[in-house]
Amino acid sequence: MLVFEKSRPGRRNGMLPKWEGETFELPKTEQRQKKLHLPEIAEGDLSRHYSELARKSHGVNDGFYPLGSCTMKYNPKINEAAAALPGFTEIHPLQPEHTVQGCLEVLKTAEETLCTITGMDHMVFQPAAGAHGEFTGLLLIRAYHESRGDAKRTKILVPDSAHGTNPASAVMAGYKVVSVLSGPDGCVDLEKLKEAADDETAGIMLTNPNTLGIFEKQILEITEVIHGCGGLCYYDGANLNAVMGTVRPGDMGFDVVHLNLHKTFSTPHGGGGPGSGPVGCKQILADFLPSILVEGKDVLHMKKPEHSIGEMKSFYGNFLVVVRALTYLKSLGKEGIPEASQNAVLNANYMLHGLADIFPAANGTRCMHEFVISLSGLKKKTGISAMDIAKGLLDNGIHPPTMYFPLIVDEALMIEPTETESRETLDEALKVFHRLYQQAEAEPESLHLAPATTPVTRLDEVEAARHPVLKYEFEE
Repeated sequence: MLVFEKSRPGRRNGMLPKWEGETFELPKTEQRQKKLHLPEIAEGDLSRHYSELARKSHGVNDGFYPLGSCTMKYNPKINEAAAALPGFTEIHPLQPEHTVQGCLEVLKTAEETLCTITGMDHMVFQPAAGAHGEFTGLLLIRAYHESRGDAKRTKILVPDSAHGTNPASAVMAGYKVVSVLSGPDGCVDLEKLKEAADDETAGIMLTNPNTLGIFEKQILEITEVIHGCGGLCYYDGANLNAVMGTVRPGDMGFDVVHLNLHKTFSTPHGGGGPGSGPVGCKQILADFLPSILVEGKDVLHMKKPEHSIGEMKSFYGNFLVVVRALTYLKSLGKEGIPEASQNAVLNANYMLHGLADIFPAANGTRCMHEFVISLSGLKKKTGISAMDIAKGLLDNGIHPPTMYFPLIVDEALMIEPTETESRETLDEALKVFHRLYQQAEAEPESLHLAPATTPVTRLDEVEAARHPVLKYEFEE
């Protein structure tokens, strides 16, 4: 039930006294033309309402959450404690620089740390999300080519296994997207790439390891091909959790990178809340960066690049998200960062081999931080699809993996266990997958009806897509 449906006239939870000061009435032209609908509800009922909503949702605190490519890992509570310190929360973005030296030091330290991890020369924190960072990085590439008078570069090359935001961001930045096919091994087909790369190529968007959870073994040849035709190389940082502290995008030949602090560096993920998608770059792009760079040694100050592409967001980004990420990095330290990524790879391979007898990986017998399985064989045999297995997982307290992606794998499920899950959790998840496989063979109809135990059971997705209800209709 929505909070508006629980509303009763006259109920309230505020204790503010009646206003006795001067009042001012807005001109008619500035007033609302329709009644402002706010729920009238007692504080106790409101508290119960949000607790009920929390019980109906599923997060990493509720159970296993192997959402592929999204790295739904546990967020240590020390991150929240650091972000709640009054020196970080009780500031204003327009304060003089000398009054926020500690906050500037956070930005500078975070930049230096992330540049060390990625092999970049500079990092800015203004972009508010991963896709926002993609768009920012592409604008840097555009500004670079325009500064050289190279207006003919209109194409961005994107592998067919790329994240869906990659082509969308390229189009938003004004580029034509050229899809590059993958080879049988799930990696970029180098010969196809060479055919597509020419003097109209502005750059390539690539994540490594790729969306299939495979490390692009020819990555140096790939970036060399793009640089050879005058383009730049963009690294989608979505899968950095698999390699941080072991290999660096900058050493692979990438010129610009975005990071997802929520995926790799343990800040809150999802729910539409404040995020952070910082963008790093090599020196050749530094003069085009948005926002500010923190400079200085004893006294820190802010400087905006001379040929900046302009602001991507108000002020300096979601600062408290950066505080959380830096706390995580400091907690792990130099030794802990590669250990975290290596444990992510270990957990993924443990699950890959634990499922090999029923759901073999789509490509190979080893993976990085995630892997993709194809349920096409099961569907042909029993009629049970990847969607049905995903719904069955819900009945077992497990959030479904990413479904039907990448598109190059039929009946795909993308599984990413992350490094914060224990062996016991993985073993239990493997048992659930095996039970569902047996259920598909013995009682396929029961999985067609799953989930049966969740607050919302199987929905009519066709009806929802064709006739969505996107807002609550009030009675005037």
